[in-house]
Amino acid sequence: MLNHYPLWKYLLLIVVLIVSSLYALPNVFGEDPALQISHRTRALLEEDRNSIEKILASSSVGVKQVEVSQGKILVRFNNEEAQLVGAEQLKDSLDKNYLVALNLAPATPGWLQSLGAVPMYLGLDLRGGVHFLMEVDMHSAIKRMQDILTSDMRSFLRDKKIRYRGIRKEGEDLFIRFSNQESLEQALSKLKREFPSLTFTEVEGEMQLRATLTEVAIRDEKKAALEQNIITLRNRVNELGVAEPVIQQQGDSRIVVQLPGIQDTATAKKILGATATLEFRMAQGTLNDWVDAKRTGRVPLNALLYEERNGDPVLLSRRIIVTGDQINDAAATIDTDKGVPAVSVRLNSKGAKKMGETTRENVGNPMAVIFIENKVVTEKINGKTVKKRTTTKEVINVSTIRDQFSARFQITGLESTEAHDLALLLRAGSLRAPVEIVEERTIGPSLGKDNIDQGFRSVMIGFVLVLVFMAVYYKTFGMFANIALTFNLIILVAILSMLQATLTLPGIAGIVLTVGMAVDANVLIFERIREEIRNGNSPQASIHAGYEKAFSTITDANVTTLIAAIVLFSLGTGPIKGFAVTLSIGILTSMFTAIVGTRALSNLVYGGKNIKKLSI
Repeated sequence: MLNHYPLWKYLLLIVVLIVSSLYALPNVFGEDPALQISHRTRALLEEDRNSIEKILASSSVGVKQVEVSQGKILVRFNNEEAQLVGAEQLKDSLDKNYLVALNLAPATPGWLQSLGAVPMYLGLDLRGGVHFLMEVDMHSAIKRMQDILTSDMRSFLRDKKIRYRGIRKEGEDLFIRFSNQESLEQALSKLKREFPSLTFTEVEGEMQLRATLTEVAIRDEKKAALEQNIITLRNRVNELGVAEPVIQQQGDSRIVVQLPGIQDTATAKKILGATATLEFRMAQGTLNDWVDAKRTGRVPLNALLYEERNGDPVLLSRRIIVTGDQINDAAATIDTDKGVPAVSVRLNSKGAKKMGETTRENVGNPMAVIFIENKVVTEKINGKTVKKRTTTKEVINVSTIRDQFSARFQITGLESTEAHDLALLLRAGSLRAPVEIVEERTIGPSLGKDNIDQGFRSVMIGFVLVLVFMAVYYKTFGMFANIALTFNLIILVAILSMLQATLTLPGIAGIVLTVGMAVDANVLIFERIREEIRNGNSPQASIHAGYEKAFSTITDANVTTLIAAIVLFSLGTGPIKGFAVTLSIGILTSMFTAIVGTRALSNLVYGGKNIKKLSI
């Protein structure tokens, strides 16, 4: 029998529509302005919720609900003004270990949440916040690797009792000088085995070895620098207390950071871009030696000349005891003996062992803490953009070792704000290489709301115009297309919600394009039915031929568009990916509703009936 669907196909369509409607429904309820509160070291409990409720009750802030979930507390407010007032109140009243982040919490009813139905996640351009595009300074990453290898080779040659005259860096190469050929050959055989990341060659006519980083080592170091920086930035964002941040790689040297709800770009830039770290070294010589070294410029071979914050010179050992990447935890505190700001530090096992051995052997000797900060600054010189790399090293503290210590100790010599920021950076980890912010965008919450309103309006205008055109031009079959188009939109939103895809402005553009493409398939089918009628075929045969013969054309057109969308997703950046996701899903849903949905409606109305004329 022509134009007849078995019962299971109708049931399948009904199930798909019911499930899609349920999972699209959360997007109707909107979101509540909220605060997400967490703790740095522990999960929050009911007693924390009671304390927070008391704080908010004392300030008469309009609170909608306070709930504990997965070790965090979510406070819902009636409006954004109450949210901001509540955030200030909690930040002032709670101690520094609590992190308070602005958030938007879905207002989805509990019965929908129990089914796992959640609204789509809105992108930065719809929610408001800060967008940074950061470039990793790969030159500094390679330089850092060379410095580490230089230090390691010095220690290795000393341990093996191989005499050498010095190691210098020239461009991308390291040169090791020797006094005689025997030492050179002995070093060459042992260095090759110990340092596989370097290629060693003998310099003709000179008593030197040239050490060059291999291509594999350079590639691995760049990859490691990018990956560690992403981890460090993610840790820093967590310390800032930002809800639902986006931190992801872009290309082979850039990182995208999106911070929803953050409007203070200065603070965000300061924390994210900072490459501050610490080094601990033993002091060398006496105060007179330090002054003489600064005055004459003559520095002992085993020492380096630094300056304290007040400009006083200090000679420090070339040997580094502990670096910032060996710090497990740090917290800003107050030194109870001196009453000054301090940073309480806890080292990992490797750092604790080195610190314990050093302090045991050097009781009564001074040790220094060096604060190191790397920056990349872009300047215009003679009309050309030039990147300048600067490294600031200053001694923040020189103290006499009174007793052996290892894993835990305090650092003083910082202002209160500096101590707080340094503790945050040390907790989050040091960036492996400096980063430069090459692009910055701030989107206010009001602009985000305008974007949502305008995007929704554009979808509705396009949707209504298509509905009117189809109903007028194709009559009853046009109404079939309109019903299918409505459910296409519902299924599309449901799939985006179930996948928790991020909806952006380009994503909305993809939905608008999908609306147009969805009726395109119906136009091909309906025009084919009209052509069959004009050729003298019966209405039932015309319907059957219309769907069967238009199928290949519809498939070809949609598959080529789907391939283009997949390429956009594979090669594009964030906004392009958002457009590609909605377009790809929209193509699949529109094919389903246009071919299966309208066919089911036409079969239901006309199937198995003796009809003389079609309303098309």
